[in-house]
Amino acid sequence: MTTEQVLHKIYREESGKIISVLTKIFGATNLNLAEDVMQEAYIEALENWGNKIPENPTAWIYSVARNKALNFVNRNKYKEEDQNDAAHFLTSDCTTDVALDKLFSEEEIKNDQLTMMFICCTPKISPKAQPTLILKTLCGFGVPEISKVFLISIDTINKRLMNARKTLRNVNALFILPKENEINQRVSDVLNTIYLLFDEGYKASQKDSIIRYELCLECIRLIQIILDSNQIKNKSEANALMALIKLKTARFISRLSEDGKIITIKNQDRSKWDKSLIGSGIQNLNKAMCENQVSKYLIMAAISANHCASKTYAETQWDEILSLYDKLVQIEDSPIVQFNRLAAKSMVEKN
Repeated sequence: MTTEQVLHKIYREESGKIISVLTKIFGATNLNLAEDVMQEAYIEALENWGNKIPENPTAWIYSVARNKALNFVNRNKYKEEDQNDAAHFLTSDCTTDVALDKLFSEEEIKNDQLTMMFICCTPKISPKAQPTLILKTLCGFGVPEISKVFLISIDTINKRLMNARKTLRNVNALFILPKENEINQRVSDVLNTIYLLFDEGYKASQKDSIIRYELCLECIRLIQIILDSNQIKNKSEANALMALIKLKTARFISRLSEDGKIITIKNQDRSKWDKSLIGSGIQNLNKAMCENQVSKYLIMAAISANHCASKTYAETQWDEILSLYDKLVQIEDSPIVQFNRLAAKSMVEKN
């Protein structure tokens, strides 16, 4: 791999983690500063590596980002306007290095990514800007890639990001998780944003299929952070959405022909379905069902599970699927749900 390819891979996989920690250090109102420091670390790598990539390039990037954060804190430690919880903790001469090492530990990074999700889904940020901000800050997607995902101009994406950052400053957002009595509702909002992201990624497009598939995998990663969290107690909805996304992503590759046309489930090559991902999705579905909490994600996941369990299209249990759509209509009576219900009803009548 070339230096550029290695850096692109690291940026996609690690930038969200580093930006989350940097945002904790600088404060949620200084999100742009965290992104700038992250960008500077990668520019420095590009300028210094040449054709000689370090033995551990990821550690190199983390080290540079950490040192840049340390330099910033040392330069601004006596400026009250730059103080936030983490920065205040870091200002002691004898604890700064130790504190930074702790902030960049694996456990802290995972916690900070969870907090960052809630920051991106701050209620005052517009619903359209929330998934855009998640892609940019947590998933390592560049603005051109985000533009391709949403099929809108780069200028529009930049405007959404600028307004989101401005909102965080205006509401004086803090880098903390919601209070215990708020977190369940806020989790639902975060999951809804992730679902909207997935829905965009799952839309078929041969030209951008790699980007879209990676987006689906990113949604799985984000939900796993929620499921791994000790702060979030009720995980039924998260398990249900995880099941839905895994079961649908398992069929992603079989949905497109070589010329970019959508292949209906009837004509898909089921041998291309990811059986491991299907099995994992079924496990999440079972966990969600044990909670006895019905959600649109639970019903949609059950419908997808039914399709995945059928060895052939002819063996599909359309009566069960129709029954599930009858339940889904009661929760979300949208045109697409009604259309799919009528399609299922038609298949029941044919059989």
